[in-house]
Amino acid sequence: MKIVPLDDRVLVKPIEQKEEKIGSIIVPDTAKEKPQMGEVVEVGTDEDLREVVKKGDTVVYGKYAGDEFKIDGVSHLIIQRGDILAIVR
Repeated sequence: MKIVPLDDRVLVKPIEQKEEKIGSIIVPDTAKEKPQMGEVVEVGTDEDLREVVKKGDTVVYGKYAGDEFKIDGVSHLIIQRGDILAIVR
C-alpha cells in the first residue's frame, strides 16, 4: 500500500528507542515515552515543503504530534510541517 500525504503533511515511521535497563530494573513499554524521532517515508504535495524535507530524512517532531496508524502492521504518523522541530543531518 502506498500513501501520499496531502499539502504540508509528512508520513513518518517512528524510530523506536532501545529497551532501557537501570540496574536490574527494566523499564516496561507502557512507561516509555513516545518516540520523537522518525524517518520520513513520504512527503506531501506542498512544493516548499519538498525543498526542505526529503524522503529518508530523520526528523525530530513534537511529543504529541500527528495522527498514528498502521500500514502493514507497522506504526506510522502523519504530521504537519509545523510539528517538525528539526531535521537530523
